[in-house]
Amino acid sequence: MTTTETPGTLQRILDYSSRADPYPLYAELRRTPVARQENGSYVISTYRELTDILHNPHLSSDVRNLARPMAMAQGETTPAFINMDPPEHDRLRRMAMRHFGPPHTPGLVTGLEPALSATVGTLIDDFAGKEQIDLVDDFAYPFPVTVICRLLGVPREDEPRFRLWVNDIIDSIDYDPETDPKEKLEKGVQARKDLRHYLGGLVAERHAHPADDLLSRLANDDGPDGRMTDEEIISTANLLLIAGHETTVNLITNGMLTLLRHPEVLQRLRDEPDLVVPLVEELLRYEPPVHIIPWRAAYSDISVGDTVIPKGSQIMLMLASGSRDPDRFREPDRFDPDRRDNQHLGFGSGIHLCFGGPLARRETQIALGELVRRLDGPRLVTDPPPYRRSPVLRGPVHLHIEQSGG
Repeated sequence: MTTTETPGTLQRILDYSSRADPYPLYAELRRTPVARQENGSYVISTYRELTDILHNPHLSSDVRNLARPMAMAQGETTPAFINMDPPEHDRLRRMAMRHFGPPHTPGLVTGLEPALSATVGTLIDDFAGKEQIDLVDDFAYPFPVTVICRLLGVPREDEPRFRLWVNDIIDSIDYDPETDPKEKLEKGVQARKDLRHYLGGLVAERHAHPADDLLSRLANDDGPDGRMTDEEIISTANLLLIAGHETTVNLITNGMLTLLRHPEVLQRLRDEPDLVVPLVEELLRYEPPVHIIPWRAAYSDISVGDTVIPKGSQIMLMLASGSRDPDRFREPDRFDPDRRDNQHLGFGSGIHLCFGGPLARRETQIALGELVRRLDGPRLVTDPPPYRRSPVLRGPVHLHIEQSGG
């Protein structure tokens, strides 16, 4: 293994022209599992190396451990626990998990199922009489947004406000000072400030008037680890609001796109509804909602395979490439809902394994199951569809579908 990147491969992956199908470029990138870039950063693209480093205690999620400061960190006061290391990460994640899932709240996701099904049903009802729908705007976006707003206690009618902020934040995640206009960064920084100010107002309300929602529980809970500060609550709510719908939008949309490209699997799901469980796991491997973790830091020298990554180096993790690695998955470019031992990287791995994974799974299972059951002869209008700009959170910005019974 060497540390010489195949020339231009990463740049072509990041270029928008590759968004519809980056997978051949990932295969090219995997020829050099640990690739040093001209700017001194490292790109990791193979399954074994990715899983090794994701479980390495010398990998840091704290931007302060980078030798070169990152512009995107501006505007952050208290980072979310996803950008922290132990022990602070473990403390905050544990405090949030008390109210979000097992062991303290084991019935959260199953308790939401009636509301999930009702929301899906209402959205699909609105398709009646339409010959063409946009699966993103008409379904895949409003569904998880409605769910996470209800769960957190964010007013659904405020969605037009926070959608603008979230879009600017997402656009700035993969900011490159050498190629992107400074305006992109500035809008992201301002959006972070605006969203934090908005959530701070909601937290203050929940201190005074608690309700039956996650914000209220975080704001008023004195558990074994004490109580979160308001800044910690705001950072946690910020993370859950964005991650709680952005990734699920992609997963549902990528899932329906994949099913329409594989009509035999779509028909099989219609005939075998229980297939949806392994099918969503295969989607998380085959067309995941998150393709890249754009940065991690080495807070001491890290050995990955035959390469030593120096302390302070920026590390880019190509999760979607790892989930298509032929050294780990047989016929990795084949969509196979019967795949066994499917330990994909769709939700990451290690201590930062996706906090909301169980909810995203169930949302997608219900969404795809009902779409397949109720849509009448669905067909893609455009293939490939137009994609979002981001190579990090990759998914169609629109997915137009025709149905026979419109």
